[in-house]
Amino acid sequence: MNAVIDVKNFLPSQYKQTNALPINHNYLNQQFADYETIFQKIKQVVLKGDFTLGSSVDELEENFARITQTKYAIGVGSGTDAIFLSLKALGIKEGDEVITTPFTFFATIGAIVTAGAKPVFADVGEDYNIDPNQIEAKITNKTKAILPVHWSGKPCHMEDIVAIANRHQINVVEDACHAIKATYRGKPAGSFGQTGCFSFHPLKNLNVWGDGGIIVTNSDDLANKLKLMRNHGLKNRDECVMFSYNSRLDTLQAVVAQHLLEKINFITDSRINHANFYDQHLADVKGVTIALRENFIKQVYHLYCIQCDDRDNLQAFLIKNGIDAKVHYPIPMHLQPAASYLGYKPGDFPVCEKMANHTLSLPVHEFLSQKDLNLVVSKIKEFYGSQKSI
Repeated sequence: MNAVIDVKNFLPSQYKQTNALPINHNYLNQQFADYETIFQKIKQVVLKGDFTLGSSVDELEENFARITQTKYAIGVGSGTDAIFLSLKALGIKEGDEVITTPFTFFATIGAIVTAGAKPVFADVGEDYNIDPNQIEAKITNKTKAILPVHWSGKPCHMEDIVAIANRHQINVVEDACHAIKATYRGKPAGSFGQTGCFSFHPLKNLNVWGDGGIIVTNSDDLANKLKLMRNHGLKNRDECVMFSYNSRLDTLQAVVAQHLLEKINFITDSRINHANFYDQHLADVKGVTIALRENFIKQVYHLYCIQCDDRDNLQAFLIKNGIDAKVHYPIPMHLQPAASYLGYKPGDFPVCEKMANHTLSLPVHEFLSQKDLNLVVSKIKEFYGSQKSI
């Protein structure tokens, strides 16, 4: 590391810059406009004093397991920890390999590496998700898990991935951080693998006032391990079964998550409706490509992504017109500086690299008005010279 890292946090200036745009990806002021109600719920935690793994964590875990149709849910410190702890609970160690996608957020790869394993990439399909047809050729005798990422809230083709994993007797850990309430052939995202990992980061569909995450599983053994691993390996107050980590979901954050869980159907349905509007009105715009929609997949649109010509100029044009268009993400994981030791080079994953060069994310959250949606569409059409009205 040659560059000097600024000792100040880089996020506040980023928040300030994007919050100035009227049509924004950040909707937290609206999401938590009823904060006084949440304060009253938190007051009960304060009065009871159960800040660490309190009764609200138990309540959230029971409810989350119910909506994901799994036997257990284990609250942890973040979505990243959910992946990391899942890998460690499955025995992933130094020298092992985990197959995953190069088109994801840094946390997916960071969890694999910090668990001790080597990330092995397989290219994505036109749906942004790992292509099952690319996986099997990557399997070696060191492969211990496949880690599919349900990018932007669209589940991967899990039947194919699970079939591959079963043939080779390897584990599946689902990065479902974008995908609460998403389904594949009616089965919830997160319920296919040995574990499913979800994030409660403030910009996720179900969010809290900081970091938080949860792991779901149907395995008695994994549930027991994960409950120990998140809390120092403590069986009870006085007995430590294994020396382990501190990744407890704070009771205060569990209160916020449970509050939002009561609204999750509204959140999900609104995002789907907004995405459907974009699909309908951008489908005829020359220069814009809408991802394939499959009727057996329920996508929940943590992000709404399009492929577009002249992406960077379109982004600048939309921002100039008050629309917070973002790029998720311009540099694929295999080309990140941190991944240089893996030896990948440009051209190794052509579909992923095409996506990185052409993808643009539009605001899709539940608080957009019809006027907002109309403006986004009209400005995109204006940029590309389309005259068809909405």
